[in-house]
Amino acid sequence: MTDLLSLRDSIDKIDAQIVELYEKRMEICGQVAEYKIETGKKVFDRTREQEKLAKVKSLTHNEFNSHGIEELFEQIMSMSRKLQYQMLTARGSLGKLPFIGVDELETGTARVVFQGAAGAYSQAAMMRFFGDQVNGFHVDTFRDAMSAIDEGSADFAVLPIENSTAGIVSEIYDLLMEYENYIVGEQIIPIEHCLLGLPGTKIEEIRTVYSHPQSLMQSARYLADHDWRQISMQNNAFAARKVAEEKDRTQAAVASALAGEIYGLEILKKGINNSEDNSTRFIIVTNQKIFRSNAGKISICFEVPHESGSLYHMLSHFIYNNLNMTKIESRPIPGRTWEYRFFIDFEGNLADSAVKNALRGLRDEARNMKILGNY
Repeated sequence: MTDLLSLRDSIDKIDAQIVELYEKRMEICGQVAEYKIETGKKVFDRTREQEKLAKVKSLTHNEFNSHGIEELFEQIMSMSRKLQYQMLTARGSLGKLPFIGVDELETGTARVVFQGAAGAYSQAAMMRFFGDQVNGFHVDTFRDAMSAIDEGSADFAVLPIENSTAGIVSEIYDLLMEYENYIVGEQIIPIEHCLLGLPGTKIEEIRTVYSHPQSLMQSARYLADHDWRQISMQNNAFAARKVAEEKDRTQAAVASALAGEIYGLEILKKGINNSEDNSTRFIIVTNQKIFRSNAGKISICFEVPHESGSLYHMLSHFIYNNLNMTKIESRPIPGRTWEYRFFIDFEGNLADSAVKNALRGLRDEARNMKILGNY
């Protein structure tokens, strides 16, 4: 017991020396930051850091310690960079982010596009966000909606990005990278699938059901109780329109009550989806780099070097700046096997100094970092 206490006492003394040396090092790092502010040099110097890691590893006496020292100094240099970014932010040396803050979005005369047909859940989200009198129109595909903003035929687009049961809409993530369009709002819509048929249709008459694949999947429990042929369509509103146009009483659609109202169909069964908590999050997208002054969520994406620990170092910028990350998704990078692009949501406003600090670090250290929007 005495020996253990003695050993612990020795460790405590060494730890105190480490703390003292760490603070001395950070003080000098502050002086380095002053020099970089004066000369305009970048904070992150990958070549210098790799040389430093190789040097300190060479001072160790076994492989275990070599790996440990590498990990320790990666953390020390990461903290050094964050101190320098903080000093740059305080000095106003980070430059302005290319986004303009506005009090409100100009939606009064805006033209809004959504994907699908009249009666789609996207239309319901559009009407909830912009009001019932919105000047809206629909297109066939998500790409068409993005192109409409890009070409100027629409001011905003309403796009589904995530469903609480089916997960993300991966195509939207890819399109956000492809187009210079930005998120300025979001709208969550509860999803209540209805079985729709021609007026007067009996459930016993139905032989075929049409809907979007996810809508069929989300209603699988109810549909499994019936011996119906299930046919997937691009959109559940298209399915409702098909049933209405073909006037075949053996056909039904799984779609929203709004779609039933628009196409004159009768609700044969309401709320057939498996989960009562099913909802979809829609994003409001425009081609302007703007954000509302009271915005509280930021979406970004970036790529990281294909190296051990690279994602961990990127995420440390959120931890150090006390930013709450609420979501992370990954998507494969086209043409680069087994490499991924990361999409992150976190709480904050582009006017906040902590956000600017984190984004500056990410921009310097990540690859192809893009701010997708503040909303």
